[in-house]
This record gives sequence, structure tokens and C-alpha cells, in this order.
Amino acid sequence: MNDGERSLAVFIDFENLALGFQGRRDRFDIVRVLERLVEKGKIVAKKAYADWSRFMPYTAPLHEAAIELVEIPRRSQTGKNSADIRLCVDAMDLAYSKEHINTFAVVSGDSDFSPLVSKLKELGKHVIGLGMQQSTSDLLRDNCDEFIYYEDLGQAPSIAPAVDARVPEQKRKAFALLMESLTALRRENKDVLWSSMIKDTMKRKKPSFNESYYGYRSFSDLLEDAKKEGLLDLETDKRSRTYVVTRFGSEMDAASQGDGDSAPAKKKSRRRRSGAKRKTPATGGVDAAPGEDAPSAAVAESPPAAIDEALLFFPAPAEPANTEPQ
Repeated sequence: MNDGERSLAVFIDFENLALGFQGRRDRFDIVRVLERLVEKGKIVAKKAYADWSRFMPYTAPLHEAAIELVEIPRRSQTGKNSADIRLCVDAMDLAYSKEHINTFAVVSGDSDFSPLVSKLKELGKHVIGLGMQQSTSDLLRDNCDEFIYYEDLGQAPSIAPAVDARVPEQKRKAFALLMESLTALRRENKDVLWSSMIKDTMKRKKPSFNESYYGYRSFSDLLEDAKKEGLLDLETDKRSRTYVVTRFGSEMDAASQGDGDSAPAKKKSRRRRSGAKRKTPATGGVDAAPGEDAPSAAVAESPPAAIDEALLFFPAPAEPANTEPQ
């Protein structure tokens, strides 16, 4: 595991999500949830709890997402918390037995999970909550380290630019995945975008990703090609000699606007320097106007303020008395 990379365990209280979707036209999309959570790190465990005889239409998409479906038979109304208990037991078991799992995602809005969240945090785990706005308890939301509303998934504006349609389709797909991964890293407040970090994020989003499939000998070639297309800016780290993405998308537009604002000032400064008086080669002073004597080097190089101060202490000599006979 790379330094700083998270290992996630995802626990889904599906019955609570079903309550949140009552009365809605759309259906719960597990792909949207996993696409957001995979930006946090590597998902190593995924479990969903429910009486699946009541949610048969959802079982196929969950199976396709490689989620383990834990059957919780609904024997009576008194057993409605059976799924909650089983989820808590499994989460605590992983927390104690799998030390490499440092992040737990609880997909539910039920306040009954608040003690579980507190215990996981006590064990030094990072806890992410995810649930529906209408069915999420404020107690659970505020107890998590971070909470994501399902309705907000995919709603954040992307700072990545659209890839030019003239680019070949194969490369366009690679660039689209690259821009999506860069946006995800920025969303996770990553300031320094190392090439290795970017590639790891791309592989988490699409495990089959390989730059050679898109016609590149190395990942660096892919980044260089993206730079040629104007999608990002690159720098080479002095120590590791690897690429770092400094700007991409709207960040480049903002930087270019900043450069444009300073351009007039730079031009004005150049005009000011070009209009300054030239120094004479012999004396180092300024050129005299036609018909005038060139000033001495000392006076020419003295700033005006110094000249005024000198005149205070050394006033001009008085005019000689008139000695001509009357």
C-alpha cells in the first residue's frame, strides 16, 4: 500500500436506503456510490444487509458490483434491527482483525449506527457516512468524520475541460479518465499531483486501465500527450525526476487570466524604462539637451532629494559687490 493511501470497508444498510427511496421515481444506483468512495482509496470489503426477498430487483446490480449480500430474514416486526446488529458485529470484527483497514464507510442514515461510528473513531479509524437527505439522522451525520449525501453524488461541477472531439476516440477515452481522476484528487484536497498518485487513482476507477492499450509506451508519454493537447501543465520533480501535474482544466484558465492582467503593467514598465534618459559613456551622467552643457557626474547621479538637502547647508554664494566707478 502506498503511503497515505486508504483501505476502505463499505457497509450498506440497504433497508434504510430503501426507506429513503420511497416515493421517488429514480432507483438507488450503487455505481454512483462506489465511484465516489473509490476516490477515497482502495475498497477491500463491500457488504450489504437486507431481507433480499423484498429487494430482488436490486440484487443483480449489487452482485455485478462484487458486493457481498448478507441475508437478514425479516421474521417479525420485533426483528427489524437484525440487520443493524449484524452490520455492527461485522464492522467491529474487521476493525479489530484487519489493521490495514483504516477507513470505514457506513452507507445509511440511521442514528442507531452512531455508537458504532464513535467506537470506530476511538480505534483510530476514519469514518465516512453516506445517506439520503430525507432519511439521514443529524446525530449520525455530525458524528462521522465526513458525510456525503447521495443526492450530491455527481452534482459537483467538474474543473476538467472537455476533450477535443478531433482527438482519436481511443486517446479521448484515456484523456477523459485522466481528467476525471485529476478532478477526484482535487476534490480530496490533494495539492501535489504526483504521476504515480494519478495512475493509482485511474486504476482504482478502472482496474483494467493500462496506458499501452491506448498506444503509449509509458504513463509519462500519456501525460506529455495530454500537455500537448493543452489539458494540463507538467513539471519535473527535482528529487524523484518524475512528473507532477501543476495545473489542469479551469486552473489553467485562471492562471492565464492572471498573466493577462499583469501584461499591461509589464508593457508600461518597459515603456517607462525605454523612455528613461541614457547615461553618457564618458561621465556616467545623463545626456544633455541640445545647446546645454552636460552636468557633472556627481550632480547627475545624485537623486533630487539629496540635491535639495545639500543646498540647505551650502547656499549659493552672494553676488560680488559692484566696484565700477559711479
